[in-house]
Amino acid sequence: MKQDVQPDGPQPDLSELAGRTVISVDAMGGDRGPAAVVAGCAMSARKNPDVGFILHGQREVLEPLVQKRHLGTACVIRDAREIVTMNSKPSAVMRRGKDTSMWSAIDSVRNHEATVAVSCGNTGALMALSMVRLRKLPGVNRPAIACLWPSRSATGYTVMLDVGADIRADDEDLLQYALMGASYARNGLAIARPRVGLLNVGTEDHKGHPELKSAHALISEAAPSSDFEFIGFVEGGDIPKGEVDVIVTDGFTGNVALKTAEGTASLIRELLDQAFRHTILSRVAALLAYTSLRRLSKRTDPRRVNGGVFLGLNGTVVKSHGSADATGVSAAIKLAFQLAQAGFSDRLAARVASTSVARQDMS
Repeated sequence: MKQDVQPDGPQPDLSELAGRTVISVDAMGGDRGPAAVVAGCAMSARKNPDVGFILHGQREVLEPLVQKRHLGTACVIRDAREIVTMNSKPSAVMRRGKDTSMWSAIDSVRNHEATVAVSCGNTGALMALSMVRLRKLPGVNRPAIACLWPSRSATGYTVMLDVGADIRADDEDLLQYALMGASYARNGLAIARPRVGLLNVGTEDHKGHPELKSAHALISEAAPSSDFEFIGFVEGGDIPKGEVDVIVTDGFTGNVALKTAEGTASLIRELLDQAFRHTILSRVAALLAYTSLRRLSKRTDPRRVNGGVFLGLNGTVVKSHGSADATGVSAAIKLAFQLAQAGFSDRLAARVASTSVARQDMS
């Protein structure tokens, strides 16, 4: 962690944000620094006048950036002198990170000053702090990170979880992931009755390890009362098909799949670029197909679906890619705003609680 001297000064007047949906932003996290984060906030503010920000970080760094981007009354700055770097160990942040921008951003959600926190910072540290400061929802064993995966579905996306919060997951954890993923799809994508699939090495009932088979039975049992449709086992090739709205898996498998997909999308973009630059005729073809290629580029651009949501906590946290530029940060803020507007945290808590009570009554 980088450290500076704590200055004296008044705390920001949050009354300036009255009437807005307030997002708490760790402005110092990420590879590109606060300039990209503030630029992303400004991009979101231009598109949506109802969003407001609490920016957490070093005041003397943030104030010129805020003035440059003309954020004005759309944000207030909360001074935080320390920075969680990408190399910071989560255990060290837990012990000595109280004055960091990341800690401060999460505490704004904990103290009900903001509805959702957004950070581009260290994932391990962000999850550790979120679990300690916000605490897990009653009935949740392991929080999960959910991401949006481009697909052929009507919404254009499939929810996938867990993609890296915890590499382990037993049958009860996978059931909770299904419940939380369905709630995310319902509130974040406006899908009235989400279709849920359990990722496996095949769709046959006899395939997979014992925990997966047990999870299959638990999710099948919970589906009718939890208002989602359980499709059963699905394979990796089914993820982008759009035949399910939620893919449930453990964090190890989900993270490998996510990183593989992002790398593949990047490779395809590079190969297309090389192919259309190869000859004069191919360059002419690129000009003729410019509109279609631009649409494809936007559709496969990971910046535009940026933001993994921490599920299972008493508050919502959106983790942006560490390398996100202004476009990526803006996409993460857009997702945070949508979840805040839907009252996602309260609805998720109610769904998990009602299912836990139902299972206790049946046992």
